[in-house]
Order: sequence, then structure tokens, then C-alpha cells
Amino acid sequence: MLIRLLRTHLRPYRRLLAAVVALQFVGTIASLYLPSLNADIIDQGVARGDTHEILSTGGWMLVVSLLQIACSIAAVYLGAKTAMSFGRDVRSAIFAHVNRFSAREVARFGAPSLITRNTNDVQQVQMLVLLSCTMLVTAPIMSIGGVVMALREDVKLSWLMLVCVPVLTVALGLIIRRMVPGFRLMQTRIDTVNRVMREQITGIRVVRAFVREPFETARFGVANADLTATGLRIGRLQAMIFPIVMLVLNVSSVAVLWFGAGRVDSGEIQVGALTAFLAYLLQILTAVMMATFMLMMVPRAAVCAERIEEVLGTESSVAPAAAPITEVTGRGELELRGAGFQYPGATAPVLHDISFRAGPGRTTAIIGSTGAGKTTLLTLIPRLVDPTAGAVLVDGVDVRELAPDELWRRIGLVPQRPYLFSGTVASNLRYGNPDATDADLWAALEIAQARDFVAEMPGGLDAPIAQGGTNVSGGQRQRLAIARALVRKPEIYLFDDSFSALDLGTDARLRAALRPVTADAAVVIVAQRVSTIVDADQIIVLEDGGVVGMGRHEELLESCPTYAEIVASQQTTAVAA
Repeated sequence: MLIRLLRTHLRPYRRLLAAVVALQFVGTIASLYLPSLNADIIDQGVARGDTHEILSTGGWMLVVSLLQIACSIAAVYLGAKTAMSFGRDVRSAIFAHVNRFSAREVARFGAPSLITRNTNDVQQVQMLVLLSCTMLVTAPIMSIGGVVMALREDVKLSWLMLVCVPVLTVALGLIIRRMVPGFRLMQTRIDTVNRVMREQITGIRVVRAFVREPFETARFGVANADLTATGLRIGRLQAMIFPIVMLVLNVSSVAVLWFGAGRVDSGEIQVGALTAFLAYLLQILTAVMMATFMLMMVPRAAVCAERIEEVLGTESSVAPAAAPITEVTGRGELELRGAGFQYPGATAPVLHDISFRAGPGRTTAIIGSTGAGKTTLLTLIPRLVDPTAGAVLVDGVDVRELAPDELWRRIGLVPQRPYLFSGTVASNLRYGNPDATDADLWAALEIAQARDFVAEMPGGLDAPIAQGGTNVSGGQRQRLAIARALVRKPEIYLFDDSFSALDLGTDARLRAALRPVTADAAVVIVAQRVSTIVDADQIIVLEDGGVVGMGRHEELLESCPTYAEIVASQQTTAVAA
């Protein structure tokens, strides 16, 4: 999964990666050349008292050092640019792909997990790319080059490399092996913390209303403690790496000096050559340490890449047609033919055998008890989910054959839970039509009975709206959502219980203002209150996912016991109130 993700999203940056490799190669070769020059200064200059040799070789060392610094800076810059671009592209790909998910896929992953995958998981893989550009490229060059250069200085001391390098590799490998399961668990723990925190923030009013702060604090504390414990377990293992590396490096240095001193004393090797050999051994061990550190990053990045690919590899259950229809004649003729819907694994369908027509200039209302399937029915029309039986047609064309943009252009949806985005009143209304003028916005607000309270807000159309619309009331949020749909001027209006937060007077005024605006459009209203739909041209009564009545208000009172019972219950409630 990791290789596939990297290969796919790093392909546009092949030239940058080639430049990074070239720069790191030159910089590493320069770094390997410095101990040899230092040995020449000691052996040819200091030992002989040759000042000219010291200055000339020292000047050459300065040039090589500047070259190494320049190459390192350029390589790190290009590597960081590549890694950041990679992260940007992957985040964009996940965001675009998730936007094509239906409600089924979003529910499968869960919002907190999708957020974690698009932030923390991408960051882990991005960090691997950055470290690969700065460490992984350098490590093999330095290791191989260090061995070659060390052998040039003294072959008989090379047995120390055969001992030190495997010891360091095995020791670090054992630690990393124990860390791998922790990395996988870490991402799951992060998901849990995000989920609990998201639930608490979203449901803060419920938490406070039922005085459940201590319970929620304890619940978050458990998730946080699990994440902390996992992080500490990994951290303890990571903390062992540096002491082990330093121990091996220092023991190796002592061993080189111990065994090399006798060779210097016997004249088999010069002091400068011994110093260079020690420097090369330390460079080799440093390269092994860097490679091992990279291997430590790989398991966590692999887990994250697997989670990212799981999202990118999931196809939406609401897939566009292979050859979608982009042009349709007609003006908002909606029809359901034997439509049904059943969740995967459910024993019974939520909807079954739903058939009706909703034409332009007519208002179709849907009513029923809680759980009858009203909202599910409405989600079939804009293809938030696809019917598992039957068909939904717009202007005679199955919505599954229509191009998504063409379908959504014809529909104005006001959801059961109206959502406003952070921004201004105007920016939220222009979600319906980005080209709408201020006059269009005020006209829509007038119809939605929202003009007065928007005019009183500081800034009017430019008044700030918090994320989710939390700085306005539920009724104001509903009216702004209705205005947003009106700005779109669609051919089919879908109101999913969109008048429930309005008082009866505002409800009546809004519906009266809607009639002339929607005269040429099909209107489908899901409602709980009979007073909202009493004037509808057609009322559909749902019970247990099926149609048990269809007609006008007066007809249903005579022919549909379920509808009569709903009307009677609301009249009784009104009298009691």
C-alpha cells in the first residue's frame, strides 16, 4: 500500500526527486572526502611541520565543506518542497474522493476517522517522504562510501566494522520490531479521541442539559489515557535508541583507538590515517543509525498509507453512469416507480413499493409516524442513496442515468438538520447560486421570512455565521437554509421537515410567500405538522415504509385511518395545550 501510494503521488515530482538524489550524492561524497583531507593535514603537514601543506589542504577542505553545505541546503529545500507537495496532493485526493461518497460510505468510516486519515495519517507519510529525501538517500551512499574509504586507510582494522555494524543493526532492529504493533494501535487510539471529542463538541447542549459533564469528562479521560499509554510505550522504546547508538559509537571509537594505537606505534599506520579510519567508522555507524531510524518510520507510515488507500480504494455506492445524460427536456417532473430501499444486512427494507408523481406547480406532502421512512424517501431523489428496488425519475430519466451535476442543478434541498458554513450570511446563501446578486439574496430572505432578523444583524448580509450556524437560533437557521434553496431557483424543491422550528404564524406566512415563487416548480414537503401540508395538492401517508394513503386532506380524512389518527392526535394536543 505504501509503495503504491508513493508511486502514484510522487510521479509528478520525478525531476525534483532526481535533483535531490544528485545533490545528496555530491554532498555525501564531499563529506566522505573530508576525513581523508584531514588525514593528509595531520600526516603530511602537522607531522612534518609543512605549513604550506596545511594551508593548501585546509583551503581545499574549506572548498569541499562549502560544496557539501550548499548541496545539503539545496537537497533539504527540494526534499521539503517535494514532501509538502506530496502531502497537499494526497489530502486533495482524499477530500475529493470523500466528497463523492454516499451516506453509506461516510457512515462506514465515520467522520472522525476520515478527518484523522486526511490529517495525521497523511502527515506521517509526508514525514517519511521528507526524511527519505534527507536521510534515506544519504545512508546507503555514506555506508558504501565509508567502507571503501576506510579500507583505503587501513584494511587490517576493517574487522571492527564487521562487529560494530551488525551489533548496532541487530540492537535497533529488535527495538523497532517491538514498536511496529504500537504504531498501528496509535492511529486507532487517535481515531477514538477524535470521535469522543467530536461527539462532545457536537452534543454540548445535550451534555449540559442532562448534567453529564462528569461522565463525558471520564469517557474522554479513558480515550485520552489509552492514547497516552500507547504513546508512552512507544516513547520508552524510542528512548532506548539514542543510548544504544551512543554506546555502540563510543565503544567503537575506543576499540579503534585501542587496536590502532599498537599499529601506529609499530609504524604500520600513521596518526592521520587512524583518525580518518575512526571518522569513517563513525560515519558508517551514523548511516546505519539513519537507515534504522527510517525503518522505524516506515511501519507507522505503512499503517497510515494502508488507511489512506482504504479510503481512496472505496468506491461510492452512488456511482455516476458510464455514459451520463447531460441534457434533459422538461421542467421538474418527478416520479417514483416502485421505489424501495434496504440497508445492507438489514432484515427488512426501510421503503418498499413507493410510487407517485410530483409535477411542476404542484405541492406533494409526505407525512407519517416517526421511522416511517420519510427522510429516506427524500434522499432517493437527489441520489444521496440509490434505491435498491424500483426507480426515481426526473423528467422521465432515471436519476442513475443523469449526470450528477445536471441532477443537482435541478434540485433545491433543505435538509432536516439545516447546516450553515462558517462565513457570512451572503456566503451561505450563495451556496445556492454563486452568481446571485445582493438583491437576489434579499428577495430570497424576504420570502423565507428572514429579512428582518438579517437586517438587524451587524453587517446585514456580511454578518458572520459560525460553523454549523451555532450563533443563530434553530428557526433562523431553518429560514436561512430555505433562503439558500430559493436563491438556487431549482425545478424541484425538497423540504425535509424544514418548518418544524417555526411558529405557526411564521410557517403560514412563509408557505404563502412560497406559492408564487414555486408556481412553476415541483415541491415535495416532508412534515410532521398537518397544518403545514393541509393545502398540499397531494398528500402521501407512509407507514412502515409503505404508502397507506394518497390524496388531498379532505379525501384522506375519509379514506385513510392512519392519516385521520395523525390529524386527531395533533388536534388533541393543540386543545390540551
